[in-house]
Amino acid sequence: MFRQLLTFHFNPSLNLNLFHPRLTQPMQQVLAGIARARRPPLGSVSSTDARLTYAARANVLEIARPALARTDALFIGMRDGHRIAARHYRPTAGVLPALMYFHGGGFTIGSIDTHDILCRQLAALSGCAVVSVDYRLAPEHRFPTAAHDAWDALQWLHRHAASLHIDPARLAVGGDSAGGTLAAVCAIFAQRAGLPLAVQLLFYPGTAPRPDTPSHRTFANGFVIDEELISWFFGHYLRSPADRDDWRFAPLNAQDVEGVAPAWIGLAECDPLVDEGLLYADKLRAAGVPVDLEIYRGVTHEFIKMGRAIPEAVQAHADAARTLQKHLLG
Repeated sequence: MFRQLLTFHFNPSLNLNLFHPRLTQPMQQVLAGIARARRPPLGSVSSTDARLTYAARANVLEIARPALARTDALFIGMRDGHRIAARHYRPTAGVLPALMYFHGGGFTIGSIDTHDILCRQLAALSGCAVVSVDYRLAPEHRFPTAAHDAWDALQWLHRHAASLHIDPARLAVGGDSAGGTLAAVCAIFAQRAGLPLAVQLLFYPGTAPRPDTPSHRTFANGFVIDEELISWFFGHYLRSPADRDDWRFAPLNAQDVEGVAPAWIGLAECDPLVDEGLLYADKLRAAGVPVDLEIYRGVTHEFIKMGRAIPEAVQAHADAARTLQKHLLG
């Protein structure tokens, strides 16, 4: 099974990281499988080929596909007239609260298909509807298109909630990695616009303008994503270096986060982005925002999509679902 895995770039010459003292044994086995596969790094191919590779490998270590009462295709109009796809997951009938979810992938890869199982699991465990958004990707659509698409989609959901049997007073946003960035950005937009949000659910979000935290140095190579791949993603997404200082790319740069929705933040200990998540949790708390922070020890970026191999993924699914129940159903 592990021989088939290539979710992100791994440098097989860095085998010492397989035995890093912080890694769990299952995580070491996953990294060993990635190393044995010896696939070309995602950052060495075109964005089109990288998307195909990620799509082919994204579900290799996922849990079994949860069954739901209903799944519907949606299309959402954007401010520029473009329509993007979305997928509406419903665990039961009736009027439900909803989580709008944004997939990860460095704003360059990923889709509603690559995150289908995760969204199904969140819906099944929480009892809430989930609307997964296929926002436009770079380099065809550079910053701030993804941020605009995410915010436009959330506003659309609020306006059309009744027709979808969703309660507009019980909405949440969430996402992983770049999708976590978009969720955090939407929470800030929502606060400024007066759109009610119950909670923001952030799996290892990117929040900082530059990769200069200690964790970016500690976990720079060999921990599922590396600095080379992160640079490749942002080289596709950003129009110029100045975009890094825009809060819609780096929520840590937002001037005011007072009054944004309460946050649940789930981080991977062995992840270049872990310090960014901690810094954002601190920023929210300093502004008086309630924050529930979980750090999953001994695992790497992308672990929440490895539930068949990594027990912490299943735990994170359950923790996130309980958070949704607390804020949306409690």
